[in-house]
Amino acid sequence: MNDTPAATVINESLARQLWPGENPMGKRLKQGAADSQAAWREVVGVAADVKQKGLEQEAPLQVYLPLALRNSSSVGLVVRTEGAPLAFAKTVEQAIRSLDKDLPLRSRSMDELLGNARARQRLTLTLLAILAGLALLLAGIGIYGVMSYAVTERQQELGIRLALGATTRDVLRLVLVQGMKLALLGLVLGLAAAFAATRWLQGLLYGVAPTDPLTFVGVALLLSGVALVACWLPARRATKVDPVIALRCE
Repeated sequence: MNDTPAATVINESLARQLWPGENPMGKRLKQGAADSQAAWREVVGVAADVKQKGLEQEAPLQVYLPLALRNSSSVGLVVRTEGAPLAFAKTVEQAIRSLDKDLPLRSRSMDELLGNARARQRLTLTLLAILAGLALLLAGIGIYGVMSYAVTERQQELGIRLALGATTRDVLRLVLVQGMKLALLGLVLGLAAAFAATRWLQGLLYGVAPTDPLTFVGVALLLSGVALVACWLPARRATKVDPVIALRCE
Protein backbone atom coordinates (compact mmCIF):
# COMPACT_ATOMS: atom_id res chain seq x y z
CA MET A 1 0.00 0.00 0.00
CA ASN A 2 1.28 3.45 -0.92
CA ASP A 3 1.73 5.65 2.15
CA THR A 4 1.96 8.80 0.04
CA PRO A 5 -0.80 11.20 1.14
CA ALA A 6 -3.49 12.02 -1.40
CA ALA A 7 -2.31 15.60 -1.77
CA THR A 8 -1.64 17.97 -4.63
CA VAL A 9 -0.40 21.45 -5.37
CA ILE A 10 -2.18 23.50 -8.03
CA ASN A 11 -1.25 26.71 -9.80
CA GLU A 12 -2.94 30.08 -9.41
CA SER A 13 -4.86 29.87 -12.71
CA LEU A 14 -6.50 26.58 -11.76
CA ALA A 15 -7.33 27.90 -8.29
CA ARG A 16 -9.04 30.96 -9.79
CA GLN A 17 -11.01 28.83 -12.24
CA LEU A 18 -12.21 26.20 -9.75
CA TRP A 19 -12.71 28.39 -6.69
CA PRO A 20 -12.88 32.05 -7.70
CA GLY A 21 -12.63 34.36 -4.71
CA GLU A 22 -12.18 31.43 -2.29
CA ASN A 23 -9.27 29.93 -0.43
CA PRO A 24 -8.41 26.67 -2.26
CA MET A 25 -6.47 25.21 0.66
CA GLY A 26 -8.16 22.03 1.90
CA LYS A 27 -10.40 21.74 -1.17
CA ARG A 28 -10.50 18.44 -3.05
CA LEU A 29 -10.25 17.63 -6.75
CA LYS A 30 -9.52 14.72 -9.05
CA GLN A 31 -8.25 14.52 -12.59
CA GLY A 32 -10.38 13.23 -15.45
CA ALA A 33 -14.14 12.97 -15.87
CA ALA A 34 -16.53 13.15 -12.94
CA ASP A 35 -17.07 9.35 -13.02
CA SER A 36 -13.38 8.50 -13.40
CA GLN A 37 -11.64 6.16 -10.95
CA ALA A 38 -8.93 8.72 -10.17
CA ALA A 39 -8.38 9.39 -6.49
CA TRP A 40 -9.60 12.58 -4.89
CA ARG A 41 -6.72 14.76 -3.77
CA GLU A 42 -6.58 17.53 -1.24
CA VAL A 43 -5.07 20.89 -2.23
CA VAL A 44 -2.19 21.56 0.13
CA GLY A 45 -0.57 24.43 -1.73
CA VAL A 46 -0.91 26.97 -4.54
CA ALA A 47 2.09 27.66 -6.77
CA ALA A 48 2.66 30.65 -9.00
CA ASP A 49 1.81 30.27 -12.69
CA VAL A 50 4.55 28.93 -14.96
CA LYS A 51 4.43 29.56 -18.69
CA GLN A 52 5.49 26.20 -20.05
CA LYS A 53 4.65 26.82 -23.72
CA GLY A 54 6.16 30.24 -24.34
CA LEU A 55 5.95 33.75 -22.95
CA GLU A 56 3.30 34.81 -25.44
CA GLN A 57 0.79 32.18 -24.26
CA GLU A 58 -1.22 32.11 -21.07
CA ALA A 59 -0.09 29.78 -18.30
CA PRO A 60 -1.88 26.39 -18.53
CA LEU A 61 -3.95 24.89 -15.73
CA GLN A 62 -1.49 22.79 -13.76
CA VAL A 63 -1.59 20.13 -11.04
CA TYR A 64 1.57 19.05 -9.24
CA LEU A 65 1.71 15.54 -7.78
CA PRO A 66 4.30 13.97 -5.46
CA LEU A 67 7.30 12.69 -7.40
CA ALA A 68 6.77 9.17 -6.02
CA LEU A 69 3.50 8.94 -7.93
CA ARG A 70 4.95 9.84 -11.31
CA ASN A 71 7.55 8.20 -13.48
CA SER A 72 9.41 10.82 -15.49
CA SER A 73 12.53 10.64 -17.61
CA SER A 74 13.56 14.13 -16.52
CA VAL A 75 13.12 16.28 -13.45
CA GLY A 76 13.68 20.01 -13.14
CA LEU A 77 15.02 21.56 -9.96
CA VAL A 78 14.61 25.32 -9.53
CA VAL A 79 16.98 27.06 -7.12
CA ARG A 80 16.63 30.69 -6.05
CA THR A 81 19.98 32.32 -5.36
CA GLU A 82 21.44 35.67 -4.42
CA GLY A 83 24.05 36.87 -6.86
CA ALA A 84 25.15 35.06 -10.03
CA PRO A 85 23.00 31.90 -10.30
CA LEU A 86 25.56 29.78 -12.12
CA ALA A 87 28.11 30.45 -9.38
CA PHE A 88 26.12 28.01 -7.22
CA ALA A 89 25.59 25.44 -9.98
CA LYS A 90 28.58 23.33 -8.99
CA THR A 91 27.46 23.15 -5.35
CA VAL A 92 23.96 22.03 -6.36
CA GLU A 93 25.33 19.44 -8.79
CA GLN A 94 27.60 18.00 -6.10
CA ALA A 95 24.65 17.66 -3.74
CA ILE A 96 22.64 15.82 -6.42
CA ARG A 97 25.53 13.52 -7.35
CA SER A 98 25.91 12.58 -3.71
CA LEU A 99 22.52 10.90 -4.13
CA ASP A 100 23.17 9.40 -7.57
CA LYS A 101 26.50 9.97 -9.29
CA ASP A 102 25.22 8.65 -12.63
CA LEU A 103 22.48 11.24 -13.12
CA PRO A 104 23.02 13.44 -16.20
CA LEU A 105 22.85 17.10 -15.16
CA ARG A 106 22.54 20.37 -17.00
CA SER A 107 22.54 23.76 -15.28
CA ARG A 108 21.01 26.84 -16.89
CA SER A 109 20.18 30.27 -15.53
CA MET A 110 16.74 31.84 -15.80
CA ASP A 111 18.24 34.60 -17.97
CA GLU A 112 19.39 31.95 -20.44
CA LEU A 113 15.97 30.29 -20.50
CA LEU A 114 14.24 33.62 -21.03
CA GLY A 115 16.72 34.55 -23.74
CA ASN A 116 16.03 31.32 -25.61
CA ALA A 117 12.28 31.78 -25.22
CA ARG A 118 12.44 35.32 -26.62
CA ALA A 119 14.97 34.67 -29.41
CA ARG A 120 12.36 34.47 -32.19
CA GLN A 121 10.46 37.51 -30.94
CA ARG A 122 13.69 39.46 -30.55
CA LEU A 123 14.78 38.68 -34.13
CA THR A 124 11.38 39.59 -35.54
CA LEU A 125 11.18 42.84 -33.58
CA THR A 126 14.75 43.74 -34.56
CA LEU A 127 13.90 43.34 -38.24
CA LEU A 128 10.71 45.36 -37.74
CA ALA A 129 12.70 48.10 -35.98
CA ILE A 130 15.19 48.25 -38.87
CA LEU A 131 12.37 48.46 -41.41
CA ALA A 132 10.61 51.10 -39.32
CA GLY A 133 13.82 53.15 -39.18
CA LEU A 134 14.19 52.95 -42.95
CA ALA A 135 10.53 53.91 -43.39
CA LEU A 136 11.03 56.90 -41.08
CA LEU A 137 14.10 57.98 -43.06
CA LEU A 138 12.26 57.66 -46.38
CA ALA A 139 9.28 59.56 -44.95
CA GLY A 140 11.54 62.41 -43.88
CA ILE A 141 13.25 62.50 -47.27
CA GLY A 142 9.87 62.39 -49.00
CA ILE A 143 8.47 65.29 -46.98
CA TYR A 144 11.60 67.30 -47.58
CA GLY A 145 11.43 66.62 -51.31
CA VAL A 146 7.76 67.59 -51.57
CA MET A 147 8.23 70.78 -49.58
CA SER A 148 11.35 71.73 -51.56
CA TYR A 149 9.42 71.29 -54.79
CA ALA A 150 6.52 73.33 -53.41
CA VAL A 151 8.87 76.17 -52.39
CA THR A 152 10.47 76.15 -55.84
CA GLU A 153 7.09 76.27 -57.57
CA ARG A 154 5.92 79.10 -55.31
CA GLN A 155 9.13 81.09 -55.50
CA GLN A 156 7.50 83.94 -57.43
CA GLU A 157 4.56 84.07 -55.01
CA LEU A 158 6.88 84.17 -52.03
CA GLY A 159 8.93 86.91 -53.68
CA ILE A 160 5.77 89.00 -54.19
CA ARG A 161 4.81 88.51 -50.54
CA LEU A 162 8.24 89.68 -49.44
CA ALA A 163 8.14 92.64 -51.84
CA LEU A 164 4.75 93.71 -50.46
CA GLY A 165 6.05 93.79 -46.89
CA ALA A 166 5.79 90.25 -45.58
CA THR A 167 8.52 89.40 -43.11
CA THR A 168 10.72 86.34 -43.28
CA ARG A 169 8.89 85.08 -40.20
CA ASP A 170 5.56 85.32 -42.07
CA VAL A 171 6.96 83.31 -44.98
CA LEU A 172 8.50 80.76 -42.64
CA ARG A 173 5.22 80.31 -40.80
CA LEU A 174 3.26 80.04 -44.05
CA VAL A 175 5.39 77.21 -45.42
CA LEU A 176 5.62 75.41 -42.08
CA VAL A 177 1.86 75.49 -41.44
CA GLN A 178 1.00 74.16 -44.90
CA GLY A 179 3.60 71.42 -44.67
CA MET A 180 2.67 70.36 -41.14
CA LYS A 181 -1.03 70.19 -42.03
CA LEU A 182 -0.28 67.47 -44.57
CA ALA A 183 2.16 65.74 -42.22
CA LEU A 184 -0.32 65.69 -39.32
CA LEU A 185 -3.06 64.36 -41.59
CA GLY A 186 -0.77 61.51 -42.59
CA LEU A 187 0.16 60.98 -38.93
CA VAL A 188 -3.49 60.62 -37.89
CA LEU A 189 -4.17 58.12 -40.69
CA GLY A 190 -0.99 56.21 -39.84
CA LEU A 191 -1.84 55.96 -36.13
CA ALA A 192 -5.32 54.72 -36.98
CA ALA A 193 -3.85 52.03 -39.24
CA ALA A 194 -1.29 51.10 -36.56
CA PHE A 195 -4.03 50.78 -33.94
CA ALA A 196 -5.98 48.47 -36.26
CA ALA A 197 -2.88 46.31 -36.88
CA THR A 198 -1.94 45.83 -33.21
CA ARG A 199 -3.64 42.42 -32.98
CA TRP A 200 -1.04 40.97 -35.37
CA LEU A 201 1.77 42.19 -33.11
CA GLN A 202 0.33 40.89 -29.86
CA GLY A 203 2.16 37.56 -30.12
CA LEU A 204 5.51 39.34 -30.43
CA LEU A 205 5.16 41.49 -27.32
CA TYR A 206 5.81 40.55 -23.72
CA GLY A 207 5.09 42.84 -20.81
CA VAL A 208 3.81 45.61 -23.10
CA ALA A 209 0.22 46.04 -24.26
CA PRO A 210 -0.23 46.27 -28.06
CA THR A 211 -2.12 49.54 -27.55
CA ASP A 212 0.29 51.00 -24.99
CA PRO A 213 -0.56 54.75 -24.82
CA LEU A 214 3.01 55.77 -24.01
CA THR A 215 4.29 54.02 -27.14
CA PHE A 216 1.69 55.67 -29.38
CA VAL A 217 2.40 59.12 -27.90
CA GLY A 218 6.16 58.63 -28.26
CA VAL A 219 5.85 57.53 -31.90
CA ALA A 220 3.53 60.45 -32.67
CA LEU A 221 6.01 62.93 -31.18
CA LEU A 222 8.93 61.34 -33.04
CA LEU A 223 7.13 61.45 -36.40
CA SER A 224 5.98 65.01 -35.75
CA GLY A 225 9.56 66.04 -35.00
CA VAL A 226 10.85 64.44 -38.21
CA ALA A 227 8.10 66.12 -40.23
CA LEU A 228 8.84 69.48 -38.60
CA VAL A 229 12.53 69.29 -39.48
CA ALA A 230 11.74 68.16 -43.02
CA CYS A 231 9.38 71.12 -43.45
CA TRP A 232 11.60 73.64 -41.69
CA LEU A 233 14.58 73.23 -44.03
CA PRO A 234 12.68 74.20 -47.22
CA ALA A 235 10.78 76.87 -45.27
CA ARG A 236 14.08 78.36 -44.14
CA ARG A 237 15.26 78.39 -47.74
CA ALA A 238 12.04 80.16 -48.75
CA THR A 239 12.79 83.07 -46.41
CA LYS A 240 16.01 83.73 -48.35
CA VAL A 241 14.25 84.26 -51.67
CA ASP A 242 15.37 87.53 -53.27
CA PRO A 243 12.15 89.42 -54.23
CA VAL A 244 13.83 91.05 -57.25
CA ILE A 245 15.05 87.72 -58.65
CA ALA A 246 11.73 86.02 -57.85
CA LEU A 247 9.73 88.69 -59.68
CA ARG A 248 11.91 88.28 -62.77
CA CYS A 249 11.21 84.54 -62.90
CA GLU A 250 8.44 83.35 -65.16
